[in-house]
Amino acid sequence: MRQITCFHPWDVSPQEAIQIQNEVRARVIPHGRLGRTRFVAGADVAFDNPSQTAFAGVVILELPELRIVETRVERSPITFPYIPGLLSFRETPPLLKAFNKIRHEPEVIFIDGHGWSHPRSAGLACHIGVLLNRPVIGCAKSVLVGSYEIPAAKRGSVSNLYNAAGEVIGAVLRTRDHVKPVFVSIGHRVGLKEAIRLTVACGKGYRIPEPTRQADLLVEKAKREALKR
Repeated sequence: MRQITCFHPWDVSPQEAIQIQNEVRARVIPHGRLGRTRFVAGADVAFDNPSQTAFAGVVILELPELRIVETRVERSPITFPYIPGLLSFRETPPLLKAFNKIRHEPEVIFIDGHGWSHPRSAGLACHIGVLLNRPVIGCAKSVLVGSYEIPAAKRGSVSNLYNAAGEVIGAVLRTRDHVKPVFVSIGHRVGLKEAIRLTVACGKGYRIPEPTRQADLLVEKAKREALKR
């Protein structure tokens, strides 16, 4: 993948991290539509706290079959504490190492986490998107901030996620009939309607879209195999 350029250091205090997130938010492009989409990426990180090791994984799938064409896992030391709202400083550095090694160029990236639906509108999906300058979609399993109404039970049903000011910051999307919804938000260079469309298109009958589902399986397997040694 193309060279990644970072505009800030990673060895920062929580207060400095918040200021960096404010700059990330200012750099986010909260709109965009994709043309022909062939390759999609899913990314996730697993942590082993006793060894202070992060296992970052990227899976590249080819549409429309969602066939896996490439995987990459990178091990890194954990360098930032677990602080809600600042998880991108814990997860982004190892993920960038993995993205830097992939050969295929994805047109869009799915992140297991939030983007705009974040206290400072600068979640992991935004941070990754700005640094890679790629379209990124955040797809989380639980809400971080905001209020919403439960969508209808049928797959594809959706409702808005609102912040305290009443602004739409994401979507609550039913990806499988009668199964708990996921929380979709923009990360960078993609609009919310497009993010919803792509999330539905990347489903294979599971609650979690296939790119992040496969990334989760990849990093958990890498973690298990490492702990056996």
